[in-house]
Amino acid sequence: MSSIYTLQTDIENLLKTKGWMTESLQKELGEGVASRIKTQFETEKAPSLRLSKMGPVCPRALWYSINRPEEAEPVQPWAQQKFSFGHFWETYALVLTKAAGHKVEGEQHVCELDGIKGHLDAIVDGCVVDYKSCSARQFTKFKSGNFEMDDLFGYLDQLDGYSMANRENPLVVVHDRAFLVAVHRDMGHVHVYEHRVRSGSIRPRIEEYKSVVNRSEPPGCLCETKEDGHQGNRILGTKASYSPQKWTCFPSLRCFLFKNGPMYVSSLVRKPYGYLREVDRYGNEVHPERQVHTDWN
Repeated sequence: MSSIYTLQTDIENLLKTKGWMTESLQKELGEGVASRIKTQFETEKAPSLRLSKMGPVCPRALWYSINRPEEAEPVQPWAQQKFSFGHFWETYALVLTKAAGHKVEGEQHVCELDGIKGHLDAIVDGCVVDYKSCSARQFTKFKSGNFEMDDLFGYLDQLDGYSMANRENPLVVVHDRAFLVAVHRDMGHVHVYEHRVRSGSIRPRIEEYKSVVNRSEPPGCLCETKEDGHQGNRILGTKASYSPQKWTCFPSLRCFLFKNGPMYVSSLVRKPYGYLREVDRYGNEVHPERQVHTDWN
């Protein structure tokens, strides 16, 4: 009988062999990736609270994401590509799970908890499982063993929601734990992260978020900002910098581009040293005449 605890080793052993990609798996991989990418680029439906978005979030950003989604930062083409690559890795990892001999059921099962819906990736060997493609830094966090202390984007809250929503699902035989299958999108490494389900936390979070989005006016912003060195500027924290609603939380936000990525300045005292150019929320250069700093050439 297969076990979720051998999944990582079983996949690694599978990839040392030849001939495992059957016609049925080939079809499933192709159709699965195509279906996900098609959904990615379909016309968006009216936004709603989802079990996949139950992680800690700024209440103002949450309110705008549901009530005024048109004010979100546009998704850049490179980001769309990144999401598409993620669909491939996650679908491929699920195909590998099957090819490695593990029992996969309930794929994309629609579940619901206290009126909030979600799509569960799969039930593997009787366990709730979600698949995530991730960067090198995120993968290292998964492998550290204490990811719960640094779950920036609420992946474990998502697992809590799926687990609680499937308490009565006869396919699920393990209820106190759920699992994340993380795939390193650059190196291809796989890691299975075991999570102890926090049954008492997700329902209060759902009620809190319902209350926030039902307000007639947006609440205050609780995004993290931090001091940038000794220049006196304040910049957005990592999570806030990824938020599509950051420009509604900070209407006077400034974005300076560096070689290693953007810096979002919420309070500007002095322009940061060494930036290449400044852009607005749409990615357009604020001052086209500005040249790259000579010290970077």
